Amino acid sequence: MDAPVTETLTPAELEKVLGSFDIPPCPSHVMQVMSEAQRDEPDTRRLASLISSDVGMAAMTIKLANSPLFRGNAHVDSVPQAIARLGVRNIVCVVVAAALKSSMSSGLPESLLERFWDRASMIAVGSGMIAGRLYGISRDSAYTYALFHDAAIPVLMRRFKSYPGLLEEAQTQGLPLAEMEMQRFQCDHAIVGALLAKNWGLSELIARAVRHHHDPQAYGLSESVLPFEALSLIAVTQVAEYLAAEILEERDVEVGLLFDRAVKHLGIGEQDLLDIQEELVEVLQEGR
Repeated sequence: MDAPVTETLTPAELEKVLGSFDIPPCPSHVMQVMSEAQRDEPDTRRLASLISSDVGMAAMTIKLANSPLFRGNAHVDSVPQAIARLGVRNIVCVVVAAALKSSMSSGLPESLLERFWDRASMIAVGSGMIAGRLYGISRDSAYTYALFHDAAIPVLMRRFKSYPGLLEEAQTQGLPLAEMEMQRFQCDHAIVGALLAKNWGLSELIARAVRHHHDPQAYGLSESVLPFEALSLIAVTQVAEYLAAEILEERDVEVGLLFDRAVKHLGIGEQDLLDIQEELVEVLQEGR
C-alpha cells in the first residue's frame, strides 16, 4: 500500500526544495493588489489603477470577466467594469494568475509555456464553474487553487533540462507524472508547489491542497492533515482535469484512479457529470 504523504513540508523536504530550486518571489505590485483586495473596505478605484498599470494583469482581468464563469449580457472592455463583474474577492485570482505566468516566462520555450498556461487557465475556469454548481465550495478558491496546483511544473522545467522530455513521456505512455518526477528527480511538483503557494501568501488551505493533490490516500486523510475544504478543492479540480483530458482527447496523467474518489466525495451523479462535461466543452472551446 502506498504511504500517505506527510502533513506539511518536512525540514528535509524544505531543505531539498530551497537548495535545489529557484522559487520565484511574489512581485511587489501583486502584493499591493492582494493587500488592498483583502482590506475590510477595499478601494476599487485604487485596485483598478494598480491592475491597469500592469498590461498582463489588466488583460487577464478582462478575459476572466468575459469568460463563461462570470460573463453577463454585455461584453466587458475595461478594468473597472471587470472588477465590478468579478467582485473584489476574485481579483486575487487574476493577479496571481498574471504574475505566475510572467514570473516563470524567462528561460523556457514560449510555445511550451503558452500550452501549459492555456491549459491551466481552462482547468481553472472549469473548476470554478463546477464549484459554482455545488454547495459550500468557494468558486474563487477553486479557481485559484486549480490555477496554482500545477504551477511548479514550469519551475521544474527551468531546473531540469530533461523535464520537457519527461512530460512528453508521461503523456505518450499514460504514466503518472508525479511518480515519474519523484523517481527521476527525488521531488515532485506538489512539494515545490506547496512552498510556492506559501511564498506567494496564499491561504494555508490552498497550500495544503497543493501539497496533497497527488497523495493516493488523500480521500482517507484526517481533517487535521487535510481539511475537508481543501479536499473539496482537490476533488473539483480533479473532475475538471479528468473531463478536460477526455474532451481534448489527451491522456490523463494527473488524476487517474482518484477521479472516482473525487466524484464520490462531491456527490456528483451520472447526469450531473454529463451536464458538467457539456458545460466544460463550451469553456474549453472558448479558452482555446
